[in-house]
Amino acid sequence: MNRPARISFVSLGCPKALVDSERIITRLRAEGYELSRDHADADLAIVNTCGFLDSAQTESLTAIGAALAENGKVIVTGCMGAEPEKITAVHPNVLAVTGPQQYESVLDAVHRAVPPQHDPHVDLIPPQGIKLTPRHYAYLKISEGCNNRCTFCIIPRLRGDLVSRPAADVLREAERLVEAGVKELLVISQDTSAYGVDMKYAASEWKGREVRAKFLDLARALGDFGVWVRLHYVYPYPHVDDVIPLMADGKVLPYLDVPFQHASPAVLKRMQRPAAQEKTLSRIQQWRTTCPNLTIRSTFIVGFPGETEADFSLLLEWLGEAELDRVGCFRYEPVAGAAANDLGAPVPDAVKEERWNRLMHLQQEISAKRLKRRIGAREQVIIDEVGVNGSGPLAAKGRGKGDAPQIDGTVFVQSRRPLRVGEIATVKIERADAYDLHGTAVGY
Repeated sequence: MNRPARISFVSLGCPKALVDSERIITRLRAEGYELSRDHADADLAIVNTCGFLDSAQTESLTAIGAALAENGKVIVTGCMGAEPEKITAVHPNVLAVTGPQQYESVLDAVHRAVPPQHDPHVDLIPPQGIKLTPRHYAYLKISEGCNNRCTFCIIPRLRGDLVSRPAADVLREAERLVEAGVKELLVISQDTSAYGVDMKYAASEWKGREVRAKFLDLARALGDFGVWVRLHYVYPYPHVDDVIPLMADGKVLPYLDVPFQHASPAVLKRMQRPAAQEKTLSRIQQWRTTCPNLTIRSTFIVGFPGETEADFSLLLEWLGEAELDRVGCFRYEPVAGAAANDLGAPVPDAVKEERWNRLMHLQQEISAKRLKRRIGAREQVIIDEVGVNGSGPLAAKGRGKGDAPQIDGTVFVQSRRPLRVGEIATVKIERADAYDLHGTAVGY
């Protein structure tokens, strides 16, 4: 083989898995491997799987089968790799199966199948590594695993207990990303607000000072880089309240991604989630008093085993009072090995669907009402796409401070001059619909 070996790559699942994929690809490129967009043109395929839900496992198995059909040489990694027998039972011809975060095992399997053809001391990789996101934003993973034991979740079994990164390591990576042009850092982990508890919040040296591995301290230090810092997967521990003033002061984005999951005390108890939802409502009110422009997004599960119509009505009532800005909703799906499967009577699929539609209809009304209040305001918008089809060459799509990429709304922007991807423009909001905003750039 005279040319460098080519690897095709499929990354499935959440942003945490995407970061794993970026790390593997960075290592591959550092060793001289090339990347191929097509399995058929590659010497080897890698599939990074998701194993959180049965439907995700089915998607992963389908992706593995497609890679085998098009290429024949396939290495499997990721969450589903923690249960290799599920993979090999369907696809016995895969070359290797490794679990999540097992980067060395993936590289070893690649080396066995297609040895590298280069000198690693000569090949160059950008200091920020290879990113699968656009140049202007990047996911920053601060820990692996989770100490919670939510009954619907098997992530701790797949990824293990919480293991936090030293604060200095996180900040060094953030600095490299910012120096490479990243303007938005999306902080992720399985449980972001639990950061550092496993290492007793041990401090590490950064720029001549000690920074504790603690949620508040890390958020404050990341805010010093002067870029957008967005906090995802924030479990609502009491100390989350301490971060809200940083949002009010502009140190981090006024955005909280808090997975509340439900509002009925009975359902939350079966989920093994915090059940004091009245207190949560008062905390949300307190957060908004401290930081009036705070955007709160959350996710909920309908049709959890044993969920009654009364439980669901409580959820709708709570949502009406909370008026969350962004909401995602999932129909409960049994996952092999999850304790939730045996905690109550299964909810029929038709009932799940009906409840999902009712919840999303209510949230659409709430979202439209909250977005309408922003008409006339001037907001900073980070540009994700320019020359939007059908809208003229000076039109663009972007996101405000309350919009995370790929999961929240969009700001459609008209401009007197062409905008650039990654640029942050000041936009006057002129119109709103259920989920998106429309406006004109008035500052560059």
